[in-house]
Amino acid sequence: MIASAPASPVRILLDYRPALRERTGVGEYVHELARALVESAPAAESLTLFSSSRKDRLSASAVPGALTVDRTVPVRLLNFAWHRLGWPPVERLAGGPFDVVHSTHPLLIPARDAARLVTIYDLDFLDHPERTRAEIRRDYPALAADHARRADHIIVISRHTAEQVRERFGVAADRISICYPGAPAWPRRDREPANGCVLFLGTLSPRKNLGTLLDAYEQLVARRPTAPPLVLAGGFGADADRLLERTRRAPLAGRVETPGYVPVEQRLDLYRRALVFVMPSFAEGFGMPVVEAMTCGVPVIAANRGALPEAVGQAGRLVDPEDARGLSAAIEALVADAAERQRLADAGVAQAGRFTWRAAAQGVREGWAAAIERRSPRRG
Repeated sequence: MIASAPASPVRILLDYRPALRERTGVGEYVHELARALVESAPAAESLTLFSSSRKDRLSASAVPGALTVDRTVPVRLLNFAWHRLGWPPVERLAGGPFDVVHSTHPLLIPARDAARLVTIYDLDFLDHPERTRAEIRRDYPALAADHARRADHIIVISRHTAEQVRERFGVAADRISICYPGAPAWPRRDREPANGCVLFLGTLSPRKNLGTLLDAYEQLVARRPTAPPLVLAGGFGADADRLLERTRRAPLAGRVETPGYVPVEQRLDLYRRALVFVMPSFAEGFGMPVVEAMTCGVPVIAANRGALPEAVGQAGRLVDPEDARGLSAAIEALVADAAERQRLADAGVAQAGRFTWRAAAQGVREGWAAAIERRSPRRG
């Protein structure tokens, strides 16, 4: 435990900005982690959520029990100043001081004296910067290794990412904490849908490998004209226009649904509609939708890349994401075999139960303690 003197609370600042808008994987991780931290907080701990944006506001009730600091400095301007200039110290914006400043992305937040942590989800931005946003392309490949080495501690979301950070950034294992995302508190569905779908949920972006999924689904439809519809649910990322155009042409026209971003409160209904869930991504730091699907009792097919095998364990089918024929065959096999779907659903519920937000919060709290112990004095 961090706390040693209840009369002197440990003051934590957590960057909440990734969770401000439509919450995808990173935003959901930050939000649920913040909730779990508040729910499990010892008396001698004070959590402040920090945000700064010109147009998106952080509600004081976003995470009940947490303090909030909401500034209006534009995100791009603040990130440029922080990443490239190392200024201003966050205490100047947030009205510190703090004992811990926790960045929920791979680059440090400038601070005067606080212990500083970064969160690294994956290193795909190093190998494929073309799959990322312009600001990430500008800063992450150039700065992430240096920031990781200077951080007092690093939080990662899978063993796969921890190994990458050790090997590629030269960071010692004792400076890294693995804090898996938790499964949602959803009940398992009591039965399969009568008219189910093949479901993907995630941002429609190049690294999700949806072109190969469409290839596989085309092959499935050619062999099995009565195949269930394909639903590609998620916000439209880079290159989505070309993907969407393809779904409007034969033989996919009328068979592929693209509902766009699905709010958190509507996702359970979406999973309940699925006969099979498919995540064919080239790279995932963990793959939270896989665990969400398994929680509901939806059988899973996932790529054998990145951290997806870690998330799925023995509870799903793993396939080569570059093999459209193999992916198509895996989907068809599950669509045709109710007994195998039941077996994988049972295994998936058990696997999802291994991941809890309370355990994630405890791991992060231990990371804070390690950072406080390691921090070096800095001049503000």
